[in-house]
Amino acid sequence: MGKSTKHFNAEFKQDAVNYYYSSGKTIDEIAKELKIARSTLSKWINSAKSNDGIVEHRGSGNYSSDAEKEIARLKKELRDSKDALEILKKAIGILND
Repeated sequence: MGKSTKHFNAEFKQDAVNYYYSSGKTIDEIAKELKIARSTLSKWINSAKSNDGIVEHRGSGNYSSDAEKEIARLKKELRDSKDALEILKKAIGILND
């Protein structure tokens, strides 16, 4: 069976770190309560420690704005479309022979 990856939004990550700092509980206890891996919570806490208490949220790329993220998505979509077009051209060439 494959390993599934969960994705958490920035608000959830920040809330988990804030809960850790305010609860007095251990990382293990909180990770178990939130049903996340201990290592995941540790990463978020370390990120917050080195970033003035704010958990760095990278999402699906390290973009400074939504516009940059959209541009990257569109560039990828264009590349994928060009690749598909090349494959279709080759297939047509094979069928016409």
